[in-house]
Amino acid sequence: MKRLVLCLLAAAAASPAFAQKLPDYRAASGKWANQGGRAYQNDPAARLAKANIRAPQSGSMLYAFNVRYESGGEDGHGGFGLHIFADSAVDGPSWGCGNSYLLWLNYDEKPLKSTGIAPGLTGQVYRSYSHTRMELVHNIDLNQYAGLLTAENLAEPVSFRIWANGDTGEVRIYDPTDPYYATYYVFTADKKTLPLKGNWAAVRTNGLRMSFAPEEDPEE
Repeated sequence: MKRLVLCLLAAAAASPAFAQKLPDYRAASGKWANQGGRAYQNDPAARLAKANIRAPQSGSMLYAFNVRYESGGEDGHGGFGLHIFADSAVDGPSWGCGNSYLLWLNYDEKPLKSTGIAPGLTGQVYRSYSHTRMELVHNIDLNQYAGLLTAENLAEPVSFRIWANGDTGEVRIYDPTDPYYATYYVFTADKKTLPLKGNWAAVRTNGLRMSFAPEEDPEE
């Protein structure tokens, strides 16, 4: 299995470095900074904040990282997520990320009724067709976990572990509240898109200040 640990630290250098064309990591939009081994997205008003990560992906992949909420959710709306198996990336704000899948965790007290997304905490999977077009393909109500969104819990990093098989299209998003990684949400990518391959991943936020750090595989 190939492990893509989200080493955003090179991408999240000081602001002057963002103007340079980084060969492997690019802070595409938002205000990113590196401090204490964490990559911070510091603009709570940025709706399309994104850091692109150049990383070949095919076959069996593991994505391991932790996330910490910093601020920005006072208006009752915000989210973050990860594009996987992206075939291209663009510097600057974008709605999608080439051909890819976006795994998204969202909190919205007043979502549009037309989306079918429940108010509160939800998980979503989007299929990205380009940098301007995405489609919601899976949606799950996570309000059973909404009680965990306390000030004390939000102050601590939350570990995420995502396993994906680009050949079969199976993707497992492990429950971060299960220390044994025995519980996960699973979806299968559209068979027409298989095998999934890409040279980019992207971390993004919407309306939140967040910080990210890589983690090792807990089973190694």
